[in-house]
Amino acid sequence: MTMLSKFPYLRQDLLASIVVFLVAVPLCVGVAVASGVPAEVGLVTGIVGGLVTGLMRGSSLQVSGPAAGMTVLVFEAVSEFGVATLGVIVLIAGLLQLAMGFLGIGRWFRAISVSVVEGMLCGIGLVIIAGQLYAAAGMKAPETGIGKILGLPGAFADALGSTEALASLATGMGTIAVIVLWRKTPKGVRAVPGALAAVILATVASSAFSLPVATVQVEGLLGVIQPPGAEAFGELVSPAVWGTIAAFALIASAESLFSAAAVDRLHDGPRTEYNKEMIAQGAGNTVCGLLGALPLTAVIVRSSANVNAGAKTKASRVLHGVWLLLFAAAMPWALALIPLPALAGILVHAGWKLIPFRQTAALWRGHRGEALILVVTAVSIVVVNMFEGVLIGLALSVVKTAWQASHAKLEVIDKGAGPIQVHLSGNATFLRLPRILDTLEALPEDRPVELDLSGVHHLDHACRTALENWAERHSAAGTAPVKVTEGAKATRPENEKPVTAV
Repeated sequence: MTMLSKFPYLRQDLLASIVVFLVAVPLCVGVAVASGVPAEVGLVTGIVGGLVTGLMRGSSLQVSGPAAGMTVLVFEAVSEFGVATLGVIVLIAGLLQLAMGFLGIGRWFRAISVSVVEGMLCGIGLVIIAGQLYAAAGMKAPETGIGKILGLPGAFADALGSTEALASLATGMGTIAVIVLWRKTPKGVRAVPGALAAVILATVASSAFSLPVATVQVEGLLGVIQPPGAEAFGELVSPAVWGTIAAFALIASAESLFSAAAVDRLHDGPRTEYNKEMIAQGAGNTVCGLLGALPLTAVIVRSSANVNAGAKTKASRVLHGVWLLLFAAAMPWALALIPLPALAGILVHAGWKLIPFRQTAALWRGHRGEALILVVTAVSIVVVNMFEGVLIGLALSVVKTAWQASHAKLEVIDKGAGPIQVHLSGNATFLRLPRILDTLEALPEDRPVELDLSGVHHLDHACRTALENWAERHSAAGTAPVKVTEGAKATRPENEKPVTAV
């Protein structure tokens, strides 16, 4: 049996793993620095994400590593408790994730609205593009998503007055141009992913022309691996530490499973097994904690790059961990040849691919409420952060669903003589109660009323009580009691009697 017959997608996965590795390097380094720890600590987390989480079952094409969404929380934890305690926090958070996975909590994330997922992709894409445009010009990006976007005009003006910034920006833009145009090359050439070809060309060009651009700088890994000691475990007596542990576990789990839902929409392969993915994330964080590294989550930018590069199995994400280990531990000099603006260019292109232009247009034509949820989610992620932005989108989605589920139609027929006929149909809930009562209370008090509820599918307790009170008041005015017809299909709380008029 040949190697290709045993691993039919080896070539696709191998090439995709190199692209993911190139995307992962700047993210691992950048997240670590922003979190207040050495750059190499981020690489350790990326390696664990590939070699530990990547080997486990769950989401086959999703890639894990240090995430920008955890940066603020990690920075605050390091500032308050110290780097030594970070390992303990990540370790216990990983064990909590394992427990949640074994208890079956992960499957509840399958209920995420499609509009929220698309909005998450859009928001993350916008933040990635804005932030990496600064990196492409060799500048430091503002901390917040909205700050990144609003600061772009000023940054561009500054770049025009700097030879180094223009050279760096040209390298980044050239990388994007190669990736975009690569798809127009002959089929045999396209066997090499455009992102890989672009980085190779950018590296050759920057070396050949001695361009004044920054390159990746990484020292050895062994010096930053610090397993937590007895003193660090002693910090567990503090309630504040446990609050941070809970936040790490919940936010890392939510981001990973939100990402899994999004990645499933990017490919036609096997769907995510959410509980197993939760276990895989927990195992990864447990190992990261033992090594004193950053927490890991699934990262949509790396995952989408993996899908777009043609990955077919989890081999690509495992191999990306191998490349991180090989280059960071044994060949850091090779990473130092890669221009940072070229890696920024890859991330800008990856961010652009995350923005769902066609899906948004289709939603606007057919379901404007869903399109609004998508836009609000995206804007919230840009203005606040990913986790809270997704929560805002989910809350809006729940409100919209509740409003639609409470749709009720009220029809009044008054023939001028005899009783007034009122037909109520649909789902009568407290959300529609004010409009229902306004209509009923406006009916003449000296006329008998026939209230037909046979078209009601669901009548909640608030509506039922309000209708009974209205019927009692109307009948007390000296007219005939309100006649109520209630269909057998109308659902009501257990042990609750039908609506009656006194």
